[in-house]
Amino acid sequence: MQIAAAAGMKRWSWGSSGNASKSERSGPRRGRLIMLLWIILSSSLCLMVDGQMKISPETVQKWAVSFGKEIAALSARYSGAKLLQKKYKDVEAVVKIEEVDGEELVKKFAEEMEEMLGRKMKSVKRLAEAAEDADLYHEYNETLEFEYFNSMLINMVDEDGNPLSLGGEFALEKNEHFNKLPVNTQLSNIQVPTNVYNRDTDIVNGAYMSEALNDVFIDNFKKDPTLTWQYFGSATGFFRLYPGIQWIPDENGVVTFDCRNRNWYIQAATSPKDVVIVVDVSGSMKGLRLTIAKHTINTILDTLGENDFVNIIAYSDYVRYVEPCFKGTLVQADLDNREHFKLLVDELHVKGEGKVKIAMKESFKILNETAALGQGSLCNQAIMLITDGAMEDFQDVFEEFNWPERRVRVFTYLIGREMTFADNVKWIACNNKGYYTHVSTLADVQENVMEYLHVLSRPMVINHDHDIIWTEAYMDSVLFNTQAQSLLLMTSVAMPVFSKKEETLSHGILLGVVGTDVALRELMRLAPRYKLGVHGYGFLITNNGYILSHPDLRPLYKEGKTLKPKPNYNSVDLAEVEWEDTEEKLRTAMVKGETGTLSLDVRTSVDEGTRVMFLKNDYFYTVINETPFSLGIVLTRGYGEYIFIGNVSVEEGLHDLLAPDLTIASEWTYCETDIDPAHRKLTQLQAVVRYLTGKEPDLDCDVQLLQQTLFDAVVTAPMEAYWTALMLNASGMEEGVETAFLGTRSGLMRFQRYAGVEKRVGKSFLTSTDKENMFTLDHFPVWYRRASENPAGQFLYYMPRQETRAGRIVIATTSVTVTVGKKTAIAGAIGIQMTLGVLESKFWAIAAQPNDTDCSDVDGICPLRCDSVDIACYMIDNNGFVLISKQSNDAGRFFGEIDGSVMTTLIRMGMFKRVSLFDYQAMCKMNSHSVSGARPLLSPFYGLATALKWFLSNFLLFLLEFNICGFWHTEHWADASAHKKRGDILQPCDTEYPSFVYEPSVKETNSIIKCGRCQKMFVVQQIPDSNLLMLVVQADCDCSRQYPPITMEPKEVKYNASVKCDRMRSQKIRRRPESCHAYHPQENANDCGGASVISLSASLFLTCLSFSTRVS
Repeated sequence: MQIAAAAGMKRWSWGSSGNASKSERSGPRRGRLIMLLWIILSSSLCLMVDGQMKISPETVQKWAVSFGKEIAALSARYSGAKLLQKKYKDVEAVVKIEEVDGEELVKKFAEEMEEMLGRKMKSVKRLAEAAEDADLYHEYNETLEFEYFNSMLINMVDEDGNPLSLGGEFALEKNEHFNKLPVNTQLSNIQVPTNVYNRDTDIVNGAYMSEALNDVFIDNFKKDPTLTWQYFGSATGFFRLYPGIQWIPDENGVVTFDCRNRNWYIQAATSPKDVVIVVDVSGSMKGLRLTIAKHTINTILDTLGENDFVNIIAYSDYVRYVEPCFKGTLVQADLDNREHFKLLVDELHVKGEGKVKIAMKESFKILNETAALGQGSLCNQAIMLITDGAMEDFQDVFEEFNWPERRVRVFTYLIGREMTFADNVKWIACNNKGYYTHVSTLADVQENVMEYLHVLSRPMVINHDHDIIWTEAYMDSVLFNTQAQSLLLMTSVAMPVFSKKEETLSHGILLGVVGTDVALRELMRLAPRYKLGVHGYGFLITNNGYILSHPDLRPLYKEGKTLKPKPNYNSVDLAEVEWEDTEEKLRTAMVKGETGTLSLDVRTSVDEGTRVMFLKNDYFYTVINETPFSLGIVLTRGYGEYIFIGNVSVEEGLHDLLAPDLTIASEWTYCETDIDPAHRKLTQLQAVVRYLTGKEPDLDCDVQLLQQTLFDAVVTAPMEAYWTALMLNASGMEEGVETAFLGTRSGLMRFQRYAGVEKRVGKSFLTSTDKENMFTLDHFPVWYRRASENPAGQFLYYMPRQETRAGRIVIATTSVTVTVGKKTAIAGAIGIQMTLGVLESKFWAIAAQPNDTDCSDVDGICPLRCDSVDIACYMIDNNGFVLISKQSNDAGRFFGEIDGSVMTTLIRMGMFKRVSLFDYQAMCKMNSHSVSGARPLLSPFYGLATALKWFLSNFLLFLLEFNICGFWHTEHWADASAHKKRGDILQPCDTEYPSFVYEPSVKETNSIIKCGRCQKMFVVQQIPDSNLLMLVVQADCDCSRQYPPITMEPKEVKYNASVKCDRMRSQKIRRRPESCHAYHPQENANDCGGASVISLSASLFLTCLSFSTRVS
C-alpha cells in the first residue's frame, strides 16, 4: 500500500507542478514550487525505500515442497528406481559382502604387471642375441648390393608402372591388434631418414645382416601375442620395424623420424650423464655459424632424457648462463627443461671476443660440485664445447680439473668451414677421452652429434653389459594421428646390441638398439576398474616421480580445432596430480620403491572440474620388480571398502545377458580377445557369450567379473519389462522423458529409449561418443559417480556441460545399495534423461499463486508469481548451476555469473562454500616477456630485423650447401615460423579455479541486500529429497555495480622471480638407475674423431695468438 500511495503522490505532484508552471511565471512562486516538488519527491523516495518489497518465505517453501514431490514422483516412476532397489533388497540374504584388502590387491596387480613386462623383456633379449650373432658371422662387403624393403618405397611404381628400386610388392592387411593399420605380420621392413642415403654401404650391409631378425620377430609374436611393435634401430640410422608398414612422409615428402633420436635408443645406448654445453657467442660466430651452433645445441638436448642432467653456458669475453636461474647447478633434462632451454638458445646473439678458458673452468666447477653434493646422475660427466676456434692456452685448466683421471669427457664441435683452429679443438677432445667433429653445414649436425653417444657407450660395450631400460611415457606418432587420447601413451623396453668381434672389442662398437612398445592402456587393464569401486583408480609412476599412467593425466590440449601433445606431457610429477599430498609422503615412498599405505582427505572434481567432491582416499603402493616403475591404487572410504558377491547359474544369467537392452563395458576386459587373432574382432559381450555357451572354452576370461555380471543381469532383468510397460502405455507417458537407464558395479548397463531418435533432444546421450556417461577404462559414468554421493533413493539432478550435451537436457540419477549386517555396498545407479522443458513446465505451473489467492494472512507480496516482472525465480543445483530461469540462455550457467550480489550473500551466510582447486597441467597464453634471459621484443623493427636475419642466414645456408639432404632438413624453417608466432601460443602453467558446494544443513534462508538507493530481497528454499534449491529474487533492484559477477574462470598462479627460480632449480627425490658404465681400462681413447693424441705445439699456439691479435 505504501508503494502504491507513493506512486500516486508522485503522479499527482508532477501533474500539479506542470499546471502551476503554466499559470504562474513569477520568480518567488516558481522557487516555492521547486522547493515543494523537491520535498514531495524526497518523501516518495523515502517511502519506496521504507516500503521494501517482501517475499513470503512460507509461499516459497510451499512451492519447493510441491515441486520436490512432483519431480521425485516423476523420476521414480520413469526410472523404476524403487523396483530395482527392491530387487537388490530381495537378494541380500544370498549375497556376501567382503572387505577389499588394498594391500593384497596392489601386490597382486604388481605381480601380474611384472609378469607381463617380463615377457616383453624376454622378447627383447632374444632380439639382441640374434642381432649380435648375425653381425658376428657377417663379413662387411664394400660392394654389397641388396634389395631390402624400404617402407617409403614399397608398393610404389615409376611412370612406366615398374616397381621402384628398394620397393616391390609388399602385402599389407588391416590388423585389429595394430590399431587397424595395414601391416605385414610375415615380414619387417626398413625406414631410412630422408637425410641418410638409402644405398649407403653401411645401410646396405646393416639391412642385409639384420634380415636374420625376421624369424625372431615372428617367433616372439607367436610366443607372446600381446606384443606390439618390435624393432631394431641401427647406429647407422636405419630402422627395421615389425610388422612391416607403409611409412607415410609428411606434407613436404620428408621423413624426419630418426630412431637414434628416440628416447629408447639414447637411454639404452648410454648410461645416465651430466652434461654442460658450452657455446661460443663471440663476434666471429655471427650469421650461419651461430645458426649451426644453435641447431647443434638443440640436437644435443634432444639426446637427453629424464635420467640426465644439463646446463648451458654461453661465453665471449665473459661467461653467462643462458638461464641465470640455473647458475652453478645442473637441472634434470626432462622435456619441460629441454624445451625451456631451446627457447633461450633461440635468443642468443653474438658480440665480443671468445675466451674459452673461463667457460671451461666454470663447467668443471659445476660438474665437480654436483658430484661432491651427491646430485645429478652420479655417472657419466661431459662437457660439449661448440666453437669456431680455440685460441687460448688451456692445458693448465685440464691439469687442474681433469687430469690424470680424465673423469670428465670433453666433446668438441668445430663450427663453420674454417679449419685454422682444427688441431687445437681436436687436441681438447683427444686429451679428455672425448670426440672431435667438424660441423660445416646444418646437414652435418645430426650425424656428428650422434658420435658422442658411441663414445659414452664404449665402457658398456666392452663389458658386454646388456642393461634393459624402460622409457618414460611418450606418444606414438603413428597412433597419434589415428587413435583417441587414451590409446596414445606408450612405454618402451630396449636393450643395446654390441659387436662381439674380437678385432673391434677395444673400440666398443655399438651396432644399435632393439626394443618393443607397451601400450600403457593395456598395462592398466591388469588393475581392473570393477575391483576398485566407484571412485577408485590405479596409477603408475617412474623412478623420477613422473606420471606414467593416471586417469587425471591430460597429455593433450586443444589449439584451435587441433589436438596437440603438451610440451611437458611426460614430465608431469605425481605431486602435480595428487596435489593434496602437500608433504609429498606418497611421492617419496613410491619413488624410493617402498611398499605401504597412506590415507588422505582429498578434494576431487567431476565434470571437467566444475563440481567438487570431498573424499577420504586410501592409497596402496608397491614397486614393480625389474622395472623403474611403481604402482599405486586408490580405494575410497565408503565406496571402495566393500565388494559384494552373488551367485546365479550360467543358464539363468546367460538368458538375461542376451536381452536387447543390455550392454557391458566395451573397454573392460571380461575376456581376453587379443591373444588369438580369431578373437580380435569379437566385442566383449560376444566373447562372454561364446565362452559361457562353450563355443570358445579356451578364451581367457575373468571369472569373478563374469560372476558379478551374470548376477547383475538376473537382478536387473525385470527392469526391461517395467520400462516396456510404461512405454506401451502411450497415453500416460510424460512428453520429454527420453531415456531410462541403469548401470551396475560390473560395468553392465541397460537403457530404454522412451522417445524415437528423431524426437530426442539428447541424441548423443549414452552413445559410443558419449564417453563421460559410459563405463571406460579410466572411470565410471558421471551419473554413477554423482549418484553415489547421495543417499540411496534420493535423486540428484544436473545439466551436463554444454560441450557434452546435444541439447537442453537434465539427468536425474540415484544410487542402489546392498546391505548385509552393518556393511553397505553400492550395487549400481539408475536414472532418467529428460528435456529441460519437463522440469520448466512443472516449475512455472507451481511457482505462481492464483489471482484469487486469500492474501489476508500473508506478510508480503500477494499473490506472488514468478511470471511477475519484478520477480526473478531460479532453480539451481548444489554446485550453483542454474537449471531453470526466465532467461532460457541462463540454463547451465553458474548462478554467480548471473547475480553476483545474491551469490556473494549466500557464500557469506554459509549456504554455499567456495572451494579452491588447482590445475598443474593447465595451458595459458604465453607472455612475450616470460622467457627468462631472453631478449624482449623491443619494437616492431626488432621483429622485422630478426625475421630478416633469419631469412638471410637460411638463404646463405642454401647457397653454401645446395644439396638435396640439406634442403630437405626443414626444422630451422619451422623453428623460425614458431618464433614469429610465440606471442600467440599456449605454454604450460599452474592455475587456481573455484568450485562451489551447497551446505545441506542450511535448508532455507532469506535476506535483504542494500545496493545504493535500493534494496534487494531474496528467499532460498531447499527442494526436499533432491540436490536442488528454489531461489526467488526481487528483480527491480540492480546491484551489479556494488557486486560484480562471480565467475568460475581459472586464474593463472603467478610466481615472482625468486619463487619461480626456486621451483625451477629444486630437485625432487628420485631413484637413480641401478647401473652405471662410465669407465673401462681397455677403452681405446685414441679413437677421438680422426686424430691420434695430439700435443699442443708451440708453433700452433703462436699462430693462434697472432691471429687473435689481428682480429682484435
